[in-house]
Amino acid sequence: MAGNGGETTWCFSQVKGTLEDDVTEADLISCVEFNHDGELLATGDKGGRVVIFQRDPASKQCVPKKGEYNVYSTFQSHEPEFDYLKSLEIEEKINKIRWLKRKNQAHFLLSTNDKTIKLWKVSLVSERDKRVTGYNTREEGGRAREPARVTQLRVPTVRPAELMVEASPRRIFANAHTYHINSISLNSDQETYLSADDLRINLWHLEITDQSFNIVDIKPANMEELTEVITAAEFHPTECNLFVYSSSKGTIRLCDMRAAALCDRHAKLFEEPEDPHARSFFSEIISSISDVKLSNSGRYMMSRDYLGLKVWDLRMETKPVETYPVHEYLRSKLCSLYENDCIFDKFECCWSGDDQRLMTGSYNGFFRIFERGGCGAGACGAARRPELTLEAARDAAARPRQPLRARRVATTAKRKKDEISVDCLDFNKKILHTAWHPHESIIAVAATNNLFIFQDKF
Repeated sequence: MAGNGGETTWCFSQVKGTLEDDVTEADLISCVEFNHDGELLATGDKGGRVVIFQRDPASKQCVPKKGEYNVYSTFQSHEPEFDYLKSLEIEEKINKIRWLKRKNQAHFLLSTNDKTIKLWKVSLVSERDKRVTGYNTREEGGRAREPARVTQLRVPTVRPAELMVEASPRRIFANAHTYHINSISLNSDQETYLSADDLRINLWHLEITDQSFNIVDIKPANMEELTEVITAAEFHPTECNLFVYSSSKGTIRLCDMRAAALCDRHAKLFEEPEDPHARSFFSEIISSISDVKLSNSGRYMMSRDYLGLKVWDLRMETKPVETYPVHEYLRSKLCSLYENDCIFDKFECCWSGDDQRLMTGSYNGFFRIFERGGCGAGACGAARRPELTLEAARDAAARPRQPLRARRVATTAKRKKDEISVDCLDFNKKILHTAWHPHESIIAVAATNNLFIFQDKF
């Protein structure tokens, strides 16, 4: 992996997906996820399809290594449904994909839409109809043999057909959520996982589909008293009894399943006090946490609100240890963003494999990469940390293996030559979903219906 301190030089590697302008709603990518060794990369879309890409073995032998991925398998994970009891349409859109750690030759992953979670097995199998060759009944020219001329007995052989990738559903976990599922997370024991909707978090066993255990329930007796909803949830990477969940009020709760069966009382509450001078009509909306991710080491936690990233130390609840403004220049545009509903966009975030870099998306096809370090938290640390704004754009495909050009947004009326004005940003080009290779400097960025893959040039 490339070193820290701004040494990484990002360049374009690949783009997957059609480049036509007439993109249908079903083609929009809704989630991106590397598996645990980075050899497979899965995407889900609004049409309910899952596409799995496999890293080209030849690209790993190159010097320097290349992060080139080819289509490995494509299958329909979810279909549109209709709940007749509630007269409600259930979309086929894939909300989340999570890989299980590999235990044998097959791969397993969980995928979910708003209501139903499925466990898929992806493996190489032979075609059912095998080909038998080597009959004794005919000569090579096709004429029937005469018994007297048979000088050698040939034993017929069965030749298996070429291997093909097959995706088959092994478990279907349904009828456990009243509201839309926003998160699924595998436990470190690789036997259980959690699923979260707006008001509840359920604990499942991978072998049991007809029952789950409710571990968090914030639904009030009177729905008129509802003040917050669950926005994201994740298990601790190493401690199987710990998990965190975030809320629309900008808080994160750490729960310990050893304390009680129903985790209605949290072990720790992470919340940054609001500056009363900065309070506005949009304060509650922009403070809502759209994603929370624990670091690979398990010591830190990253949260993403509308305008920025925060890194928390699990040992300190009072305030984040690091703060990264993602697009602070949009604060003056909150009124127009509220009118076009962009203020409700849910941006995801991810850690690098060594926990030293953070990545999240923005508008206009931009995504941000931050290097951790510097002189600590707050403005001092943020000012000295290298940060980079890159663009997932089609013209990058014309410059393969060339360093990406850093992009800048003008924050003052006087705009420099290489800067773009805030008024010229395209808010339809949203980078909501990103993923980082677990061991190398390879990143995947979903831009509408296209999947861009970038890597360290060196």
